[in-house]
Amino acid sequence: MNIPNLLTLLRVFLIPFFILLFYLPFPASHLAASAVFALAAATDWLDGYLARKLGQSTPFGAFLDPVADKLMVAVALVLLVEEHANLWLTLPAVIIIGREIVVSALREWMAELGARAHVAVSSLGKWKTAAQMAALVILLANSPVISFWVVTGYALLIIAAALTLWSMLHYLLAAWPHLSTTPKEK
Repeated sequence: MNIPNLLTLLRVFLIPFFILLFYLPFPASHLAASAVFALAAATDWLDGYLARKLGQSTPFGAFLDPVADKLMVAVALVLLVEEHANLWLTLPAVIIIGREIVVSALREWMAELGARAHVAVSSLGKWKTAAQMAALVILLANSPVISFWVVTGYALLIIAAALTLWSMLHYLLAAWPHLSTTPKEK
């Protein structure tokens, strides 16, 4: 166990506290939940940085890091969809969660073929993640009443969803030669 792995585990352990803070009936509960989410997002960047800088990348960390990220984002999106209950948030949430399922399955399948490098994380994914995390921090901190910040959060989430679709298309096109062959052609 090393510091990057501990930070990744911290992200997973923060999820119940994040949910609890979101639902607690006190005036700053949404702001507190947003702060916990922002802390988790910061540990996502920090654990990766430290793993590379300290040479502490491990198979456990490589497995758990994307799982922790996807859990935090999916939980945040589900909470926000319930609270906002509108198309501007629901559609991007479905796109983002659906893409994560498709790309995770694609990566697993490509790994079985020994071609995982064809669907490695790209810089496009980094931009998507930045827009997504900023949108979620903003939306979690604010009530669903239309305001400058809520509209900004929706706009960033829509941008993240568009980047999500673009990156999924990129991954599918990279994997297409493997998806379009029959067993005899391999």
